[in-house]
Amino acid sequence: MSNSARPIVKRYCLALAPVLLAACATTGGPPTQSGPVALPAASAAPLPAPGHTPASVAATAGPPLLLDESDPTLRALTAPQPAVSFIAADLFDRLRGGFALADIDQPAIDRELNWYANHPDYLERTFGRAELYLHYIVDEVQKRGMPLELALLPVVESAFEPYAYSRARAAGLWQFIPGTGKLYGLKQNWWYDGRRDVVESTRAALDYLQKMHDEFGGDWLLAIAGYNCGEGNILRAIEQNRRAGKPTDFWHLKLPVETRGYVPKLMAMRRLVKNPESYGLEFSRIPDRPYFTQIHTGGQIDLQVVADVAGITRDELYELNPAFHRWATDPTGPYALLVPIDVAPGLETALLGLTPDQRMRVEQYEVQASDSVATIAQRFGTTATVIRELNGMEASDRLITRGTLRVPASNFELPEKAARAALLVDRRGVARRGTRPVVHVVRRGDSLWGIAQRLGTDINTLARLNNMAVGDTIKAGQRLVVSERTAAAGKSTTAVAASGSGRQVTYTVRSGDTLYSIARVLQVTVAELMDWNGLSKRSIIKPGQQLVAFIAARG
Repeated sequence: MSNSARPIVKRYCLALAPVLLAACATTGGPPTQSGPVALPAASAAPLPAPGHTPASVAATAGPPLLLDESDPTLRALTAPQPAVSFIAADLFDRLRGGFALADIDQPAIDRELNWYANHPDYLERTFGRAELYLHYIVDEVQKRGMPLELALLPVVESAFEPYAYSRARAAGLWQFIPGTGKLYGLKQNWWYDGRRDVVESTRAALDYLQKMHDEFGGDWLLAIAGYNCGEGNILRAIEQNRRAGKPTDFWHLKLPVETRGYVPKLMAMRRLVKNPESYGLEFSRIPDRPYFTQIHTGGQIDLQVVADVAGITRDELYELNPAFHRWATDPTGPYALLVPIDVAPGLETALLGLTPDQRMRVEQYEVQASDSVATIAQRFGTTATVIRELNGMEASDRLITRGTLRVPASNFELPEKAARAALLVDRRGVARRGTRPVVHVVRRGDSLWGIAQRLGTDINTLARLNNMAVGDTIKAGQRLVVSERTAAAGKSTTAVAASGSGRQVTYTVRSGDTLYSIARVLQVTVAELMDWNGLSKRSIIKPGQQLVAFIAARG
């Protein structure tokens, strides 16, 4: 229960106390023992205001009744009454009530159930994390009229760890790979990864599941299997069974080994949540009430500033907003954050009332002759609009060389999980460019902050590249990796495209085409073709679809 609800309940209890006492005073006999307590006789008239006795009552009331305060009945009535506390319903009960998938007798389900039942510590950790997110997911699944078993899919996908990252580059509670994430509107850039956004990834996952459910004739098990291995694999397996005259339900399809275990895992979790006592387990209650709510920030904002204004820790804020893996929100949006529901009142108004300097902690930067607002914004990981707002500049204003500008401060240490997520993004960028490190030799008087500012990077990136903490000291002569540069030899076609020296072409998919055949025609690799078009091995290409490729210039 939120703190704001408690006083209301207490007040309600106090208001009832005089009524209960007055009603009970009519049932006791006259006392005969010493130590009396005087109480007015009961009256059928409405209760008077405190401190006021109506004339009609005063005129007719007899002498006060003397009650023995040692009487156990009286002591029970006059004893302080405990406050009535509201206990929210159990979210697990709501889940069970919305289960809609048939419980099937299959050895594969029994095997997975056995594993879950023998690993209660795993379940405790998983549902401990789920406590933050499960209510929201159950709400969203229920709004769409989908089986509530789907709300348990993150148990199988990520163990409800929003920072989970797989070898296949899948990320978040719902484990979207980059291509499928883009296909379902999940923005991914240096600042933000929508695959880890609790709200957006849930929307995308349910959209994807519903699409496959409709495509597979209303079969939820096939939709769930398709979520794991891709709808293309399911369609091919169905067609293969049709040609062979075999059933086309999940249990009869020839699917990848991982997928054959994936659906049984969900069905085993369903059975366990439905009746944990049968397996010697008891789930801790999760209150059936929202844990968080969404507030609007009105633009880019430093996440430490939000935590400070909200009165919560930095780690609490990142737990609810794992999509943001830098010190501030994405300057291009989304301009919304999740916060615990009990700190939300007034928080949005407070944030919208902050000045630009208060929203983004700032430091001073000396303008160089070659600088522009755009290059300075890029150097400090923000937009030209933010730089102009911080400095009260109009779009037509020019920079003054050797003058100073306020720029976003970057001396902020990320929580460990967020720092790892940021490092994954940084490493992927390096790998895509085909790069080798640039090394800086520390000079006397150098600091991480000074080197970062001098070389146009931020202190968090510099620390991560060298496996250091932001506050670590450095020594003269120490060698630091400060950035990456494109290797001179062996440039890939991807690097050519990124550098702008490749020629962009558009290819229209024809009947019978595959990614492999298209890659051969264009003389690129399948991996490059998938990367340029946000595709994955699960993706299906269709006639008429247009694909982009970058062709290296021929000498």
